[in-house]
Amino acid sequence: MSPRNEIKLFSGRQSQYLAEKIAAAFGRPLGDITISQFSDGEIQPSINESVRGCDVFLIQSTFAPGDNLIELLLMIDAAKRASAHYITAVIPYFGMARQDRKDKPRVSIGSKVAADMLKAAGVSRVMTMDLHAPQIQGFFEIPVDHLDPSVIFIPYIRNLNMGKDAMIASPDMGSSARARIYAKALGCDMVIVDKERRRANEIASMTLIGDVSGKHVVMVDDIIDTGNTLAKAAQLIKDKGALSVRAMCTHPVLSGKAYETIENSVLDELVVCDTIPLRKETSKIKVLTVADLFANAIRNVTEFASISSLFTIQENKLSN
Repeated sequence: MSPRNEIKLFSGRQSQYLAEKIAAAFGRPLGDITISQFSDGEIQPSINESVRGCDVFLIQSTFAPGDNLIELLLMIDAAKRASAHYITAVIPYFGMARQDRKDKPRVSIGSKVAADMLKAAGVSRVMTMDLHAPQIQGFFEIPVDHLDPSVIFIPYIRNLNMGKDAMIASPDMGSSARARIYAKALGCDMVIVDKERRRANEIASMTLIGDVSGKHVVMVDDIIDTGNTLAKAAQLIKDKGALSVRAMCTHPVLSGKAYETIENSVLDELVVCDTIPLRKETSKIKVLTVADLFANAIRNVTEFASISSLFTIQENKLSN
């Protein structure tokens, strides 16, 4: 990649709403692309301007259905066959990230399959945010820029002015490292909700590790899917004496009856990023945009500047 090459940004259909904001923050319009479908649903992208010798950024989250991933792969192939110099897949939400290991016999590792498909299609680099498991970066044989949403959520938490009664919570053991980062940056304590699952999306039991009485508790996680875990964890925390409970989740998958679950829960609010579009608005869900962060990351990549500098959080203890 060279700063002398022209930079062009294109969007898939499902991330158009976010790509437009990223392009505006970056300071240039989205490129002209048409994505057609045959009557049987087959997808055919067509780039309607020259990208020969250009550094191309293709913006598309790969949430369900699988057509979103196929669409991105075909966009990459179109750019490669049009002689783009360098192709970066900007994937705000990397689907299949929860399939990062073999946790039982005879299952696929979906995130590795997706990584291999992107590489085979001809992508030069991947830019994404808050992978379910950071080690997924190792599935790629190309550079991966892994953006951290804490620079969006932590200022929001500070602005809530909860003072020394603030506390960070991890809704499960897997998110404890993430919660610890937030607690350290905010200078507050943390608790962990230890859960046991019967199967995916079904919880057998929950135990709270730590004291939340008289605290304003903020749960942090990467994905909210059905919302059942957060709703039950919030109820447990509230039953243990918390003054308020809210959640910060990067990717609002929100499948099934998730909207109703959140609306009927004891959560004061659910704060998410716009990596996935909401299907409907509710009184408890607030959306924070990732557009500026991705625009700055794209700018730093093209200028050979540091990416990690974009999400450096200064420790700043909360006060009354």
